[in-house]
Amino acid sequence: MAMTGVTVADECTEKFNEMKLKKTNKFITFKIENKKTVVIDVCGEAGKTMQDFRDCLPKDEPRYALMDVDYTSEDGRPQTKLTFIFWCNDDTVQVREKMLYAGTKDAIKKKFPGIMKELQANSPDELEDEAIFELMLKK
Repeated sequence: MAMTGVTVADECTEKFNEMKLKKTNKFITFKIENKKTVVIDVCGEAGKTMQDFRDCLPKDEPRYALMDVDYTSEDGRPQTKLTFIFWCNDDTVQVREKMLYAGTKDAIKKKFPGIMKELQANSPDELEDEAIFELMLKK
């Protein structure tokens, strides 16, 4: 349980394991329901794109997400990294909601062992392909 009192539903961990081991989803988004529980919001099946992911994010509510990000390494090899994304648009999300999600972030991340990268996006620009790929190439 997070210091905010929010718990993570078991279905979140189950879906994470399925995504990680079976590669059934390109991305999964999570939301806090009734200020009590982190639940699955949207599952983007394998084959979905970064644009599909961006399109499913609400403009005025935060979300947590897991995404298999495909990119090409500096030496030309195709790579995939399991990435945790915290989406919270600074221009449209209310302060209380920001605080609730920020205070719960570590609790949900602990449920997802094996995350290779992490991104906090506070504006749509930070979710553009170029910004994501730049993060993937950082050591």
